[in-house]
Amino acid sequence: MSGTEKDKQADAKVEVEGDDEPDEWDKRIFSTGCSDENASLNNCFFEKKDWRACKGEMEAFKQCWKRSGNDERTESKEAS
Repeated sequence: MSGTEKDKQADAKVEVEGDDEPDEWDKRIFSTGCSDENASLNNCFFEKKDWRACKGEMEAFKQCWKRSGNDERTESKEAS
């Protein structure tokens, strides 16, 4: 690999690591009005590795989702 190719790879790595701009996923989550609840739920799952241990976080996210009108936006159906 030439020096130029290594420089390009190093520049690309810095751009990814130093990227503070929200990506498309972030924009979608922020638009729901429930980004904090989503982060809390994801953090819980990351720490516990079991969704069943995150029922409180899941309920908080679910309530936020309803309050923010996302059921209508995404045509979600209540599970029976």
